[in-house]
Amino acid sequence: MSRWYDSVDNKSSNIVYSRIRLARNWDEYTFPSRMTREQCGEMLERMKDGLKDIGSLDGMEYRYGQLDEMQDLEKLALRERRILNLSAVNKKEPAGLFLSEDEGSSIVLGGDDHIRMQFLASGLKLDELWHRADVMDDYMNERFSYAFDEKYGYLTSFPTNVGTGLRACVVLHLPTLSQVRKFQSIVGDMSRFGTAIRGLYGEGGDNYGSLYEISNQRTLGQSEREIVELVTKAAAQLNNQEMRVRNATLNTQRLEREDEVYKSYGVLKYARKISEKDARIFISQLMAGEEDGLMKLDKKCSLYSLIIGIKPANLNLWAKRPLDKDEMDAVRAAYVRQNLPEIADK
Repeated sequence: MSRWYDSVDNKSSNIVYSRIRLARNWDEYTFPSRMTREQCGEMLERMKDGLKDIGSLDGMEYRYGQLDEMQDLEKLALRERRILNLSAVNKKEPAGLFLSEDEGSSIVLGGDDHIRMQFLASGLKLDELWHRADVMDDYMNERFSYAFDEKYGYLTSFPTNVGTGLRACVVLHLPTLSQVRKFQSIVGDMSRFGTAIRGLYGEGGDNYGSLYEISNQRTLGQSEREIVELVTKAAAQLNNQEMRVRNATLNTQRLEREDEVYKSYGVLKYARKISEKDARIFISQLMAGEEDGLMKLDKKCSLYSLIIGIKPANLNLWAKRPLDKDEMDAVRAAYVRQNLPEIADK
């Protein structure tokens, strides 16, 4: 079965994907950071038993893995695919992961919080994901009574998650808007409205590939529905602003843009060595070029999936052997050549 990011389509929008994450804790135990190894193991076994029929809820196939028993490379690859955070990767005490076959739904048990549910989908789908999360949340709460306070809401390990425990985010591709002078003022405006923007792979000029994540700043004092609507509206505004700036550029520099796109394709398709930085920059050019109609590939391809595939841990898994630093760039180039379609005839 293909994974959710294999269906990302940049031809109609700069919105790459949406994510909903919920943090919850079982009221029978203290927060994970204060639990003994024995308590972690006991809680995990009880949770595994309570979730053994989880697939019946949404019709998805789930596989279970014990994080503290996984190979480091596998956990790092899951982090690159946005399934685990760094603390879950480094977890030494018993912790587990339920992961759907398409990797669009995941539940981390015993990470920063007792339960972290996450739902991912291509495009602007926060409403749909929130519905899925709400159903899963009720299912979990029937089995594990949540730590909840009438005044503060759901109690979490980090104060920034207290309240709804909900983090809604949308990832956008903003190659043109991020280059204009007023971009920082746009970021500031979004902050005043309760959302935050950060580079997905770094800040400022280091965010090669121009992917940005917008999410809610607060989880307390707003309902889940209000948070979803806030982030959805902000993402749509950013998408529209990107298109206005890019269309203006197309009107005055179309040939230059087309030249950049085809040069980027040439490097990606024929290079024998390429760094992750350069690959992200050139893939970003192709993403913008496809959406603007400057170039068309001869078969459907999720260019975002290439950005995941070129990262170190996933490249090692693709190669099925450990890669040293000197080999990495050559294998990355081979991966891109194999997975990048030909250009369609105009």
